[in-house]
Amino acid sequence: MKDTSSHTTDKNIVLFPKTLDFYQIQLTVMLENERYAEAMNLLEFLLQCQGQDQRNYEEWAALLEWLKAAFPQYISADDNNPVPEEEDEIESEEDLARQNAKNKLAEDGDYANKLLRILKEEPLSEQTMLALDQLAYVDVPSVDESLREWIEHSRLHPLLQFRVLQTLRKRGADFHVTLQRGTEKVEVEIETVPLKPEDFPHAVLRILERVAEQTEVHEPTLFYFAQELWSQYIMAVFGTSDYRSMLEGDESMLDMWAAALHAAVAESLGGSHNEEEIRTVYGITSEVRFRFEQAYRSIKQFVSGGLGTK
Repeated sequence: MKDTSSHTTDKNIVLFPKTLDFYQIQLTVMLENERYAEAMNLLEFLLQCQGQDQRNYEEWAALLEWLKAAFPQYISADDNNPVPEEEDEIESEEDLARQNAKNKLAEDGDYANKLLRILKEEPLSEQTMLALDQLAYVDVPSVDESLREWIEHSRLHPLLQFRVLQTLRKRGADFHVTLQRGTEKVEVEIETVPLKPEDFPHAVLRILERVAEQTEVHEPTLFYFAQELWSQYIMAVFGTSDYRSMLEGDESMLDMWAAALHAAVAESLGGSHNEEEIRTVYGITSEVRFRFEQAYRSIKQFVSGGLGTK
């Protein structure tokens, strides 16, 4: 469970523009879809970031205060301890979204094409994400191929790529796509795309658990940021050789990734940290030292808004 009680103002992580833009867009989408627990967690995270306009901090703080007052039942909820929801309520939400898309399509036969134009022609914004959410339920078969062509032939931010993959999964697509992810060309089977954080393979989840074992009690701030960063990073590298190494490696490979995540977050927070000590804690031997350095650089590159995006 995320612990925000020990956040400090002298330990702040820097988010570069491309990554921060996605957090802002995700926040809007969370609010549009009444995902208040996730929105609160994200606002707590953003308030700890440095280097942003003071106006942003004031808006985030005011929004967080309002959400806590309006929806106190969501304050202690997160991905690992969500507010209980009945399965039929979740299905009802999907049914409502599907019926809403059906109604809009009946009113406007060009509705699907309008949503696609928002994706392909307009600047990245919250409307981009909302269009993807709506396209997941539009019953127009040609949308699958349009999304496939777009993602395969356009240079997109890796997080936007992943959201498109999730939209195709929600639509029930059963094909594979070949796309550029960073410096790699990867092939992704749509049916393997996780829709929720807990849908990722156990090995991926175990990496964060290893970091929790080392930091949750004595360094809760570091663990909090590690949770946020890891959830974004694994979406950004899904399907790549880095991602496959998490699934195909042994326990030492999971320790290596956990150590790299720990070291990357510790450096980003700006506090003192001893990389050699971190490697020792996770049992990183000379045999995997080189892979540790590679994993560490990959995570740091994502934090700085890289991974091969424009």
